[in-house]
Amino acid sequence: MKLPRSIQALIHQFEKLPGVGPKSAQRLTFYLLHVPEPEVQKFADALVAMKRQTTLCSQCHNVGENELCDVCDDSSRDVSLLCVVEQPLDVLAIERSGHYTGLYHVLHGAISPLNNIGPDQLYLNDITQRLAGVHEVILATNPTMEGEATAMYIRQLLTETANAKHITITRIGHGLPIGADIEYADGTTIARAMEGRREMA
Repeated sequence: MKLPRSIQALIHQFEKLPGVGPKSAQRLTFYLLHVPEPEVQKFADALVAMKRQTTLCSQCHNVGENELCDVCDDSSRDVSLLCVVEQPLDVLAIERSGHYTGLYHVLHGAISPLNNIGPDQLYLNDITQRLAGVHEVILATNPTMEGEATAMYIRQLLTETANAKHITITRIGHGLPIGADIEYADGTTIARAMEGRREMA
């Protein structure tokens, strides 16, 4: 049976999403096929609005609606703490824990030579421009090979930076299992990881 071209096209678009295989793409497409058109239009409008109405924070590169995200724009945050994470979803996960009140720096990935991702493909080198008033940099990259390599690169970068000599560099504790992503961890696990951070040797 040959599917209509419009259905094939939508299945193909869903297959491009992370974690969505051919079967899931087909299920999603046929689900939307039976949804009333006004609801599908709301879905489409939300997708377009997301692209048009969001931007990256000019300071930490988190996702927001204005030049500064809600965290960077919050004067009650502890500016002496800077937590480096891989993705905006990691910020959400750490915020859910309720145990961190500092600022963030979002890399939008991790160093991965196998995928041709180096430091220049990440928001990495501008960390050194955010060190005024910072006493501790917390490296909260994922406990994967890529995350560990990224943490080591940042540690080396900060070690070689003149205005970072007074800064303590810590790594989140192993409350997070090796190979896991921060965004999937519960608040208690993240809280323990933050409390168990250690200075990088």
